[in-house]
Amino acid sequence: MLSFCCLLTYSNSFRRIPGLNTPPDALKIAAFPLIVSFQLDFLCFYLTIEWPMNSIPPLRLDPIDSHVHVVGNGKNGSGCWLKLKGKHAILARFMVAQLGLAQSSLSEDLETLYVARLLELLRASSLKKAIILAHDQVYLANGSLMEGAGSFYVPNDFVLELARTNDEFLPAVSIHPARADAIAELERCAQLGAVMMKCLPNCHNIDCSDRRYTSFWEKMAELNIPLLAHTGGENTVPVINPEYSNPRILTRPLECGVKVIAAHCGTRSGLRDPDYFDVFASMIPKFPNLFGDNSAFNLPMRCKPVPTCLREPIASRIIHGSDFPVPVSGRWARLRGLISQDDFKKSKDIVNVIERDFFLKKAMGFSGDTFTRVHELLPPKKSGSFLGQVTKNKIK
Repeated sequence: MLSFCCLLTYSNSFRRIPGLNTPPDALKIAAFPLIVSFQLDFLCFYLTIEWPMNSIPPLRLDPIDSHVHVVGNGKNGSGCWLKLKGKHAILARFMVAQLGLAQSSLSEDLETLYVARLLELLRASSLKKAIILAHDQVYLANGSLMEGAGSFYVPNDFVLELARTNDEFLPAVSIHPARADAIAELERCAQLGAVMMKCLPNCHNIDCSDRRYTSFWEKMAELNIPLLAHTGGENTVPVINPEYSNPRILTRPLECGVKVIAAHCGTRSGLRDPDYFDVFASMIPKFPNLFGDNSAFNLPMRCKPVPTCLREPIASRIIHGSDFPVPVSGRWARLRGLISQDDFKKSKDIVNVIERDFFLKKAMGFSGDTFTRVHELLPPKKSGSFLGQVTKNKIK
């Protein structure tokens, strides 16, 4: 605009200058202020737009642990329950010891002790938030409760309340789709802030390919609630139907438009478990809404496919998760040559298990995007309070 005004002013005024008869002379006089005005225009543009934009540091998303379990025994009225038998009781005691809690905590107010310890570890780690997981009871396909099944229960309201009172937590609810109130419960939880739905098909007895659940998956897609579904073997929770460990069982939710995270990428948990990682990998090109998490990749069997997970097309579909409180050791990654001896030694000095898992995943080669990618999957209206927050902890 400044240039245009200058051009009009000088093109009219040069006609009144005595002795100025030739157009070339007039153009020479008009050209000088025009050039100056163009320079002023550019300077104004740079000072008002370019310079401020270049001065603002790029926004970085906060890293999130997308796979964190909470447990309780109901002593504080939470509604949780814990029934441990055989090897599961032994594993539970081992995990409690790993967390630095006394064995007596299993029979005391476990919820309060556990959550306090989790918050302490999370706040002292490089992770800014954690998606905490509810855990539904086991149902038959007809919607009736399978009596005596399951080793623990974490109600949806428990994780929703924890997230409401602690900014570090994001709630993932757990709803068996065979329940008569499944869709109503999903809508209720979404309204209260649920950002994800978690299930273990092989342990919850969920045949995700059952057409009777189609409307439930469609409602999840409509509400933009992602599904975190266990795949591969399982040893910490009783398995009801081993066939539901195969990632192919997730095909129907994927076809319904649900964003699905295959927990553990179909890897085996124990030596006798089938390895479904190749099945998971074969599904990646077909379903752009399929992801996998690297939770428990610090266990001896699950870390085997790490090199493949670091390459495309899988690398850009991996989401960080710890599977807390599952034990974390760099020994297995070192034995497979996934980390250096120096990084292994450093990991042994990290007491915080959440931070140790974070360190080892970076040492394995998982990119910084792995720790923030879950932002892309969460419901926008729910992630808006933390989406795009600037953080000083740059992940390389």
